[in-house]
Amino acid sequence: MWPRADSRALAPDPGPGTFKDLGSRQTAVIDVGSNSVRLVIYRLEGRAIWTVFNEKALAGLGRDLPATGRLSPDGIETALLALRRFRAALSGWDRSDIFAVATAAVREASDGPAFLARVELETGLRLRVLSGVEEARYAALGVLAGQPDATGVVGDMGGSSLELVHLDGGAPRDGVTLPLGPFALGAPKPLDVDKMRKVIDGRIDKSGVRFRTREFHAVGGAWRNLALLHMEMADYPLRVAHQYEMSRSDAVDVARFVARQSKASLERMQGLSKKRFDTLPYSALVLDALIERLGIERIVISAYGLREGLLLEAMPPEEAAQDPLIEGCEALTTVRGLSCDLGMALHDWLDPAFSRLPPVFGAREPTLTAAACRLADLGARLHPDHRGELAFEQVLRAPIAGMNHPERAFLACAAFARHSSAPATPEPGTVSKVLSVERRQRARALGSAIRLGCDLSGRNASLLGHSTLSIEGDRLILRAQEGWSDMLLGEQTAKRAQTLAQALKLKLQLG
Repeated sequence: MWPRADSRALAPDPGPGTFKDLGSRQTAVIDVGSNSVRLVIYRLEGRAIWTVFNEKALAGLGRDLPATGRLSPDGIETALLALRRFRAALSGWDRSDIFAVATAAVREASDGPAFLARVELETGLRLRVLSGVEEARYAALGVLAGQPDATGVVGDMGGSSLELVHLDGGAPRDGVTLPLGPFALGAPKPLDVDKMRKVIDGRIDKSGVRFRTREFHAVGGAWRNLALLHMEMADYPLRVAHQYEMSRSDAVDVARFVARQSKASLERMQGLSKKRFDTLPYSALVLDALIERLGIERIVISAYGLREGLLLEAMPPEEAAQDPLIEGCEALTTVRGLSCDLGMALHDWLDPAFSRLPPVFGAREPTLTAAACRLADLGARLHPDHRGELAFEQVLRAPIAGMNHPERAFLACAAFARHSSAPATPEPGTVSKVLSVERRQRARALGSAIRLGCDLSGRNASLLGHSTLSIEGDRLILRAQEGWSDMLLGEQTAKRAQTLAQALKLKLQLG
């Protein structure tokens, strides 16, 4: 059984709360890890999680732990300096909106309790020390916060430890923490690949082999850096780490390449964090060993982890159960004074027609259609001559969870077609590499349908109910209720309907 402890750390001297209109609020997570100390401030809008501030200090608290059993003295001072700054940045916050946790280094160090006492004395922050099982669980919840349908095994690489946990039916199970972080393996000393590989294999075989899986969700800055390097090496055009996927062979290639590089060689590479040159080869070697020992066939990078897991657990159950992609698209397009029910009405209006088409994304089709409809008003605050291009760019790289890269490109193309009848999308090289021709055509049709619905109704959701859109045989049929034809089926509507019919390769019938 997984313990469900209260994850809200209490900060003294609470100030006024930070709840916002539209049901949104801000919350902050302070994460004291073995390598970094970080403050992230989030804006929560229902199930949508937006990062609005992110600052870290690479203190290296766990750097000396294997040799001395104690926290790094320099790391302590760096961490305290950062924590004092973080506490000042959160002055006036309500205590219930601050989560403050510490992980492996503080948990394992003999002077960990003294460090916690000093933190509370000098900053007023009371850090909650997570157990290894809790750390694994929150990492898995974080993956689910960013990808609710994730299955397989989650691996969270920290400075001192590696947490592994199963994902079964949308829930974490059987977490374990292993001494496989770079500092636990000897970083920042130069890496002896052959010798260290035997050590890593032994530690995996002792406790980790029960986590054999085909799909592995990689959490942590080190593995994100490996993914970014792989994008650079493969000339991959969409530089978004979240839900970037690597095959077994691709991941092994990049991991073995990095593991055998010197610090000087890593410093010459583009796209790598300069502060990870001492530890990245160790993290790469661990990934290589995990792929072999656990039988991993696919690696999925998660930009979400422990911090987002804390937030997901704290959400009311009905909020946590919502789809993050649909909620994120809804939040992205919410504009004061504009109809907030247009997206749902558009979905109800066009779904009878689009549900008859053969799916191009399988079971994900309804979710993507619903998300695209929620993006209908994205261009409302953009220059009318550039709405298509700007909406495309926003969606393609928006920090919205719950979609993989092909789905991201699909929604971007649909957003472009909602605002533009141009046949070619922006960034055609990116789109063609990520999205099949069939999916590009469907995105164009979906965007055209949304544009038709918006123009037919004047973006008034209530008017959509006076018309129907359907597909019968080789015909696209747009009908208005009796008495509404002259108000709904004018020249502009006919033009938009013809564009949609052409995108679907159907004949148009207005009635």
